[in-house]
Formats: sequence, structure tokens, C-alpha cells
Amino acid sequence: MRTRKIPLRKCVACQEMMPKKELIRVVRTPSEEISIDLTGKKAGRGAYLCGKVECFRLAKRSKALDRALKQPVGEPIYDELEKEFIAVEEQFLASKEMAGE
Repeated sequence: MRTRKIPLRKCVACQEMMPKKELIRVVRTPSEEISIDLTGKKAGRGAYLCGKVECFRLAKRSKALDRALKQPVGEPIYDELEKEFIAVEEQFLASKEMAGE
């Protein structure tokens, strides 16, 4: 039996390659809405971030999400994403621990 290939993605902030399931996806939908996609299956252009708030703040400072999503991300959207990110971070880290990491 062949082993399955694990898809890797790069965090837009720290540039670290990690398995896709260990990253949080931020998506720009076809209707130009920017949100966090926990399923990883929403339609649109995606950018990946580590599950750490420090990486999110680094992405905000360096405007990494603007470049990755190919659209300017305004300050109010960053603030809203940060609130969502902090709420999601705890849930995301808990699910990683349950997976046995």
C-alpha cells in the first residue's frame, strides 16, 4: 500500500510549511467577503495562518493577507478577523490536542 501524500501549505506570516489541517484558512469569497474558513472547503481564494495569534498579528503588520488574497484588507476587517481568530484559536488548538499531537 502506498502512503497518502499529506498536503502542505505555507503560513503567510511566518513562512513555515505545515500540513494543511494544522493551519487556519482565511478566505476571500467570490462576493469579495473575507472570513475564516475552518472547513477549508469554502469557495474562493485562500490564505493560511498558523493557529497562533502572534502569526495573525505579524500578518496584519506586514499586510501579508492583502498580498495573499490579492485585495486590500481594511483595518475594520482585520479587527473583526482578530476577534474571530482569538475565538477560533482555542477551538483549533483543542482539536489538534484531541487528534493526538
